[in-house]
Amino acid sequence: MLAAEIRTEIKDQVAHLKNKPRLAVILVGNDPASHLYVSLKQEACEETGIGFEKLLYPAEVPTAALIDRIQELNARREITGILVQLPLPQQDADKIVAAIDPKKDADGFHPENLRLLREGRPGIISAAALGIRRLIEEAKIDLNGKQAVLVCRPRFAEPISRLLQDKNLHVQVVAPEAPDLARQTAAADVLIVAAGKAHFIKANMVKPGAIVIDVGTNKKSGRTVGDVAPEVKKTAGFMTPVPGGVGPMTVAMLLQNIVTAAQTR
Repeated sequence: MLAAEIRTEIKDQVAHLKNKPRLAVILVGNDPASHLYVSLKQEACEETGIGFEKLLYPAEVPTAALIDRIQELNARREITGILVQLPLPQQDADKIVAAIDPKKDADGFHPENLRLLREGRPGIISAAALGIRRLIEEAKIDLNGKQAVLVCRPRFAEPISRLLQDKNLHVQVVAPEAPDLARQTAAADVLIVAAGKAHFIKANMVKPGAIVIDVGTNKKSGRTVGDVAPEVKKTAGFMTPVPGGVGPMTVAMLLQNIVTAAQTR
């Protein structure tokens, strides 16, 4: 499994670092999915030798209180990565993420890191975007000049779009509610779906032989399922599973971001 191989490489990198990386995660509220994601990140950190701190807050905590805590974490030299688990119950996520020191922005969502990415300059890149790119590369298909369609919201799409454009893909971002969605997805050589709707993409919406990256995580009949219906696997040339696809790769890339931040500190 690719994500497991990357985690093994990261464990070796951490073992050779004089000053060990340390991740601080801010978790607000009682959303079960958010708590699950944080527990998986904690497990991955502990497995690879990265220090971990979990800071829990009630759902009604003010935005200002979270920003104050982030500023404290920014000042702590031993903290090399900071992550705010999203979505937040009611707080201003943009202001909170913007308060993180860009060099400690483990998730790669800080405006400064997005600006550096747009300009093609070194910075921390979205862990999800890096994970998706690695999965696409794993398909080992020549995509030069081909069409990629992202079914998601613009904020999520930007770092992925930039990375795919660097691979000479033509990228189009389509909202899940677009009236001509099926026509656009059916033209995609690479289809990335983060719509948050169980089994939203059907087989007739996918180009035969396409690379399909399913970012969705939904609950259906007590099971975790993706945004792409299972029958699409017969049409696609390469399709990521849910669970076990984008999720583990995103965690692996998050760990790499933390290590990279520690190495360049």
